[in-house]
Amino acid sequence: MKEILINILNFLGLAWWVEIVTQNPHCTYYFGPFLTAKDAEAQKGGYLEDLEIEGAQVAAVFIKCCKPVKLTIDEESGEKIDPQASPTFSS
Repeated sequence: MKEILINILNFLGLAWWVEIVTQNPHCTYYFGPFLTAKDAEAQKGGYLEDLEIEGAQVAAVFIKCCKPVKLTIDEESGEKIDPQASPTFSS
């Protein structure tokens, strides 16, 4: 039942995501969706650890309510963050 609710919220752009921006490589990563900001916050550490193990330099981390179109945006290759991924709420 929880997965159905998450899918509905994600469809509406109301699910919570962890957004991690890295400097090297210059990318934006989205991890989620989550039902609540608390759920996203609880998982954030594992995503940060994985990226740091891969050698990424984390610049910023956000927990936000959004609907990302792409889960990884490589800004070095000229990709830009999609306006649809902008938050409707943030913490």
